[in-house]
Amino acid sequence: MPLLPPLAEILHAAGGLVAAVIAGRNFDAVLARAGLFGHVRAASMDLAYTTLRAHGRGDFLLGCLLQRPLAEASVRGLLLVALARLETRSEDAHTTVDQAVSAAARIAGGRFKPLVNGVLRNFLRRREELLALAEADEVARWQHPAWWIARLRADHPRHWQDILRAGNSHPPLCLRANRRRLRPTAGAGAAQLLVAQLDAAGIAARALDDTAVRLEKPLPVDRIGGFATGLCSVQDFGAQAAVRLLDARDGMRVLDACAAPGGKTAHLLERADIDLTALDADVARVARITENLQRLGLAATVKVADAGNPDAWWDGRPFDRILADVPCSASGVVRRHPDAKWLRRETDIAGFAATQARIIDALWPTLAPGGTMLYASCSVFAAENARQVEAFLGRHPDARPVADGAAAAGDAYQIPDADHDGFFYALLQKT
Repeated sequence: MPLLPPLAEILHAAGGLVAAVIAGRNFDAVLARAGLFGHVRAASMDLAYTTLRAHGRGDFLLGCLLQRPLAEASVRGLLLVALARLETRSEDAHTTVDQAVSAAARIAGGRFKPLVNGVLRNFLRRREELLALAEADEVARWQHPAWWIARLRADHPRHWQDILRAGNSHPPLCLRANRRRLRPTAGAGAAQLLVAQLDAAGIAARALDDTAVRLEKPLPVDRIGGFATGLCSVQDFGAQAAVRLLDARDGMRVLDACAAPGGKTAHLLERADIDLTALDADVARVARITENLQRLGLAATVKVADAGNPDAWWDGRPFDRILADVPCSASGVVRRHPDAKWLRRETDIAGFAATQARIIDALWPTLAPGGTMLYASCSVFAAENARQVEAFLGRHPDARPVADGAAAAGDAYQIPDADHDGFFYALLQKT
């Protein structure tokens, strides 16, 4: 078994990732350019994600420990990841401090080694006092920006604390069984068949419904038997609800707007024999739609196009079903993208809402009379969801909400929990 790289290397790499996000850069873009491989990449990602989820807390603690603002971003990133590790691995405190000081030797000729050593040892001496102070500070306690907390408190007075706790948790890994290749029998559905295969491979999992399977512990997809051959896909349980609610049936003409990376496109095709068009404006992400369809043995018309400009892609034939999975703040899936909490600004929400309105207004004329459009987002902010749909209904007298389970008018949220992320769905029919 190969030797693990020193912890100092992981702390240094994770600190660089965190520093870049704090400077305003997207985590995935930074990671792609970081040149990390193997265990260093995996461990650095995990530590950076843990640090970013708890950044409100770490930033508060660091403010208490520093006598003056720290201008060196790489040192700040290193201290934040070291503090996060000291909180989550308290039994390993001596090693964390020692290796963080070694990592500091790689920054600015090592001149920050005494600072890193002093700050971290001071935290260990004052740990109880500092953690009590953090609990009394709202941003440090809930580990989200103040404006985010205020919006959730206003939008979800009964559930805002649950949503914040979920946003700080590690996300579950859920699979979607491919019903085309795992054909249900009288005794077992596709999910049960997939669970049996996973169990035989020593992977603990449980079925959540007829196609959704949650793994007890997340694994890389290359360790999940059947993924490469198209028996299953990775898709959150809450995201899988979209296709059930849309209820596309054999022979229908269906549009998946804003479709990349193609999870819902593939799910639609797995459930019914339909004529499906999938759109996305991002060329690179459209390529992922095609890759996913090929892996699963499915086919659709895939186009690079702006869903909000039908003149450029629509042939004039109306659709029976439209899935409008609109761009949004992604506030319901923030535990998967913890950098979003600190990159988003409250002013961004109005921009997302304007884009959403433009898209659904443009799509509505392409829907056949009697057809339905599912408005979907992975946001938990009302401005992007309930208020968006209310405004749409006011602009379109030929639209009416369809009450259907979680998509019932006025109660369309899926609050994030241990099994799924946060989503909003509203089913709209053209009268």
